[in-house]
Amino acid sequence: MEMNGSPQNSAVGVQISNGSHESLSLRERPSAGVDQRVPQYNWNPSPAEVGGESSADKLQDLKTLPMRMALKKAIRQVRQMKVPVVSSLESWKKSKTKAAKRFLKVAGEAMAYAVPWRRTIHQIGGHFGGGVQSYFLFLQFLVVLNLLSSLLMAGFVLTPSIVFRSSSFVNSSDAQNVTGKTSSRIVTVIVEFLTSDVHLLVLRFLVDQQECTVYSHSPQGLIFFYQYFLDLLSGTGFMEYSYLFYGYYNNTMGVSMEFSYNIPLAYLLTAAFYLIFCLICIIIRMGAVVRIVVKTGGGAVGSYSRQAFTGWDFGLQGDRAVKLKQNNIRYQLQMDLEEERIKQHAASLTLAQTVGLYAKRVFLNLIVLGLIGLAFYAIFKAAQFSQTRSGGTFVDLLVEYLPSMVITAANFVVPFLCDQIALLERYSPSTTVILALLRAVFLRLASLVVLLFTLWSGITCSGDLENTDCSICKYNHKQYPCWETHIGQEMYKLAIFDFITVVVVMVLVEFPRRIIVDNCSCKLAQFVGRQEFVIPQNVLGLVYGQTVVWIGALFCPLLPFVNIIKFIIIFYCRKLTLFQNCRPAVRTFRSNSSKIFFLIVLLLGWILASLTLIYSAAKIHPSMGCGPFRSLLVMWDVVPQTLHTLSDSAKEFLFYIGSQAFAIPLFIFLCVLLCYIAALASVYGKTVSLLRTQLKMEGRDKQFLVKRIEELSSVRRRKTEGWNEYHEH
Repeated sequence: MEMNGSPQNSAVGVQISNGSHESLSLRERPSAGVDQRVPQYNWNPSPAEVGGESSADKLQDLKTLPMRMALKKAIRQVRQMKVPVVSSLESWKKSKTKAAKRFLKVAGEAMAYAVPWRRTIHQIGGHFGGGVQSYFLFLQFLVVLNLLSSLLMAGFVLTPSIVFRSSSFVNSSDAQNVTGKTSSRIVTVIVEFLTSDVHLLVLRFLVDQQECTVYSHSPQGLIFFYQYFLDLLSGTGFMEYSYLFYGYYNNTMGVSMEFSYNIPLAYLLTAAFYLIFCLICIIIRMGAVVRIVVKTGGGAVGSYSRQAFTGWDFGLQGDRAVKLKQNNIRYQLQMDLEEERIKQHAASLTLAQTVGLYAKRVFLNLIVLGLIGLAFYAIFKAAQFSQTRSGGTFVDLLVEYLPSMVITAANFVVPFLCDQIALLERYSPSTTVILALLRAVFLRLASLVVLLFTLWSGITCSGDLENTDCSICKYNHKQYPCWETHIGQEMYKLAIFDFITVVVVMVLVEFPRRIIVDNCSCKLAQFVGRQEFVIPQNVLGLVYGQTVVWIGALFCPLLPFVNIIKFIIIFYCRKLTLFQNCRPAVRTFRSNSSKIFFLIVLLLGWILASLTLIYSAAKIHPSMGCGPFRSLLVMWDVVPQTLHTLSDSAKEFLFYIGSQAFAIPLFIFLCVLLCYIAALASVYGKTVSLLRTQLKMEGRDKQFLVKRIEELSSVRRRKTEGWNEYHEH
């Protein structure tokens, strides 16, 4: 390293040589006239330096200089006294820029205060560390996401429907349907005047079509008080024909002077934009996490360095949090060392031992697949059995909740058995955790797929529309007169039962367990201990609940509102049980990689919900007796029908966007943009690798300096000892 005292090179104090990475033993010795210990500052810069640097750059350079705070204040005062001569336009620009920055800063602080549970989450992070805090941050993200999505649903679907139901400027498109009175009148006329065989076929067809429009949703007879509670849990009765479910919305168009509002189009597009908005939010959050991962890098050496130098959290509060963080760091180091030991052991295995190990793993994976298949079969049978019974008693309510119970039980029992089997597979700790999470994710999402498949097979007669039950209405009208509302009720029951499970486990399991552990001194109670707050399972529960909401968004438009209330109550329940009942898990995840994994799982849930919406809107015949699409063959038909009602210029513009003349240039442009971004990423990657290489070389230089210092110290010590011995003799 060289220290140069000239004004041209002393603006930032210490200059680092940009030459080749030669050995430090061959570098020139710095001049003795310059004090090596005190950073130098150029008090009289040249005009070129003054004109080439902005005030922001100067301030940043001043912050990075290794000087005392008093000296930095003196330098800042000197800079403020040197007022540059600027024009009125430049002065106006600077003042406006400062005002904009000040406004953005104030707005950012106001938005920070508007974020829900900000202080509570900071308190949780201070007592239990960043791992537990990441769960509550994820829950906060889902609450905000559902809140914004609920505003979207309320603004474009709920509010117009309420206004049009209570107003007189509504042009109903129900005239396109075969409604009850009109159908009966047509049937009467045909019976009186048509007697031929062809006309009898037409008569039979119209009678069958009239049956498809029958949808009885009003409860019959005397209603007891407890029935309202059962209806609230199951989504039937007074809940079924309300704004909560699909069947209550009409295929109406509000018309007032030159303004018109198409409810069916708004209903479908709002559901689509809701999913698109959620996708954008997930990608933005995932991009922020990926940037942190790229900056921190990876590898075992990087992990050791981060744990040793940046692993401590200085925001911890209390002795309990400090001990917990110490245990977490110790566990991370032990896990890294254990992985290295397992890799060395795997490398030392013989061919026969390796074949035996892989055969054992294959056999255990077959057992795991058998357990998952058994869970799927139980869900399928439970869903089929629950569809055949309905009523107003408590037993009927339990039967309706049977699929939810089986799914919850499978999500608890099967992962527990898989964790016990994973102990026999002899994977590394990180691989064991990742494999357990992948199995749990597959089970949770695939259980929803099995339930949806069961409902689809019942609605569409397993895809056979020529079946007796589906040949007339193109769906099973006898069992599902309004199949969209029925799917919405199933998703509603899944969400409600998931919430009930969280509350019941907290009240009947975690509280009694804490009381027994705290007040009982027996060895078994002390061995079991308090309930661990396991982050991955809790986060997967949130992902499962959000996936249920996305699937039911088309059939239960107000389900995001219900989910907001559910997540808010879960937040306070989890906070209460965390501080009172649970102890944080000793085994923790690397926060950045776990965040990416959970967001990927959330993205998979979004894909499942999107496929469900697309298939329902494009393939299945809508119910003829309910909903805004009762007069259409498929839900998507409302889009081309609306396009044909637009002006010629608007139709030409939209058709041009959907044509090849627009799609091919757009595809070419996106390919070029992708290639540019890939090349830019490659350049940045090479730059990062060069910087890492430079850091390694600097580390070697430091090691060389330490060795030279030790050598010089030993030589000097030997000379001193020899000189002392010479004088003694």
